[in-house]
Amino acid sequence: MADGEQVRRFFAEVEALLGPTDVVVLNAGVLERGPIEEFTDEQFDRVLGVNLRGAFLCARAAWKGLARNRGRLIAMGSISGTLGTAEAAAYNASKWGLTGLVKSLAEEGREAGIFCAAVLPGSVDTDMLRKTPFEPQMTPT
Repeated sequence: MADGEQVRRFFAEVEALLGPTDVVVLNAGVLERGPIEEFTDEQFDRVLGVNLRGAFLCARAAWKGLARNRGRLIAMGSISGTLGTAEAAAYNASKWGLTGLVKSLAEEGREAGIFCAAVLPGSVDTDMLRKTPFEPQMTPT
C-alpha cells in the first residue's frame, strides 16, 4: 500500500481489464499501540504508511478514472481520529490525517463530480482490535 509505483501499476492493470475506476473504497488499516517513548520509527512509518500514505496513493492512482465516471471515493476512517487515546498516537494521527485528506479531495473533485466521503466508525469487533490491549465496549452488529 505504501509503494507508489506498485499502486499505480495495480490500478493500471485493473483499469485495463475493467475500464476506468468508478468507485474506490479505502479500507486498509493497521493499528500499533505503545507508549510514545517506546514507539519506534519503523512502527510509526508502518502505521502512517498504510493508513494515510496508502490512501493517498490509491486516490491519486484512481483519480482520472473517478473524474471520467463522476466516481465515488469512500475512506474508512475512525472516530479515533477525532479523539485522543493513550498509546495510540500514530494510529490517531493517521486517521485524523485521512479525514483531512478526504475533505481536501472532496473539494478538489467537486467540479469533476467526484464524491468523496470518510466514514468514522467507533470500535468494531475485528481481528485487528482483538490483538490490542483495548477493552472497548462493543455490541454485535
